[in-house]
Amino acid sequence: MSNLFDLIVIGGGPGGYVAALRASQLGMNVALVEDAQLGGVCLNWGCIPTKALLRSAEVYQSLYKLKEYGLSAENPSFDLPSVVKRSRDIAARMGRGVAHLLKKAKVKTVEGRAQLAGRSGDVHTVSVLKGGQETTRLQAPHVILATGARARQLPGLETDGKLVWGAREAMTPDMLPKRLLVIGSGAIGVEFASFYRDMGCEVTIAEVADRILVAEDAEISMQARKAFEKRGIVIHTSAKVGSLQKGDDHVSTILETPKGTVELTVDRVICAVGITGNVENLGLEQTRAQVERGHIIVDEFCRTDEPGLYAIGDVAGAPWLAHKASHEGVLCVEKISGRSPEPLHPRNIPGCTYSHPQIASVGLTEEKAKEAGYRIKVGKFPFLANGKAVALGETEGMTKTIFDAETGELLGAHMIGAEVTEMIQGYVIVRTGELTEAELSETVFPHPTISETMHESVLAAFEGALHI
Repeated sequence: MSNLFDLIVIGGGPGGYVAALRASQLGMNVALVEDAQLGGVCLNWGCIPTKALLRSAEVYQSLYKLKEYGLSAENPSFDLPSVVKRSRDIAARMGRGVAHLLKKAKVKTVEGRAQLAGRSGDVHTVSVLKGGQETTRLQAPHVILATGARARQLPGLETDGKLVWGAREAMTPDMLPKRLLVIGSGAIGVEFASFYRDMGCEVTIAEVADRILVAEDAEISMQARKAFEKRGIVIHTSAKVGSLQKGDDHVSTILETPKGTVELTVDRVICAVGITGNVENLGLEQTRAQVERGHIIVDEFCRTDEPGLYAIGDVAGAPWLAHKASHEGVLCVEKISGRSPEPLHPRNIPGCTYSHPQIASVGLTEEKAKEAGYRIKVGKFPFLANGKAVALGETEGMTKTIFDAETGELLGAHMIGAEVTEMIQGYVIVRTGELTEAELSETVFPHPTISETMHESVLAAFEGALHI
């Protein structure tokens, strides 16, 4: 078989495999190189298996609330190995699905680690290695780097796989720690804190910023903190974590907080302090591509400074989200094929945190909108006033919308509560379609649904809320 292709994709995660599938749809001969598992970190060690764990924890916790629904069950319990196995089985199933899709699309998948081996004219050469030895060489005029990212390691807080866990260890625990410290309160840290708290652990979050979920609207962040603390999670913000002192089966540290020092001893630590792109050993030094702070610099169509070389997903920088990577994969391939895709607008990319309660947002926060000079109108509506939320017993939540007072443009939407990660897409469509409060106000929302809070929030921004 010829090793000359129209496109070579390096990395089989949600950016890479989607790019390969779309390229095949557009008639390209595609090779995809992956040195680990198809589906990448997201499918195998991130998005999918963590949601399976969180679902198990959610169901487990609901057993303690049965009385509220007129139901009863005796002695709720769980089997940790079975909980973990379900999560791993789901990841494996989805991985097989990706392999099937690539095979059906006639994408040539090559196992190994890829390195750029130079460009001759318009053709790039990619060397594929296994065990440090080259096994084959592939050539194509276009190469997409979709190598993803890995967890950032901080001095003194490095993961060791035993007492100090990264995401992989936190997803496959061989024991349930009684006491747990989570360092970092972004989406990953908060989700793990939520899971382990629901499973009965004493959980402490340490965050160096002055609030948790710092990327979210401040009001949503504050409400999330109250909800987490109500569930028994201890939260320290503006906190500096001292060096970790490891014992045989415990870890001790000192937190420096605005209220003084806190001596803490826990069974395990989860470190979730951000990520850095996988830019090493790719052969980038032989190209014009630029790397800055662990990420490859690209333009609005994912092009690097090297002709025919592109980068998508986490390796190309924030926001580090699977759906952003997939979308970049599509638009990058369509640009290569001669189509005219719209550039991806970062403010139209939704962010979701699958904790309990869930958090979802798109666009500008209230603070950022004001900083940008907008005169704004803000609408809010609590889940407590929504009939479906009350019927479900999920009254903890709020929908908040921010509009340009002059044009009616939806500048941002921020939600906390049950199933908001499913509903945020409605606001994403509004932003992508450049609709205004007029279209939102005139939209008929089904009753009874929690989505009615979205409508009421819009009405509230323009002093027309009906149920509060």
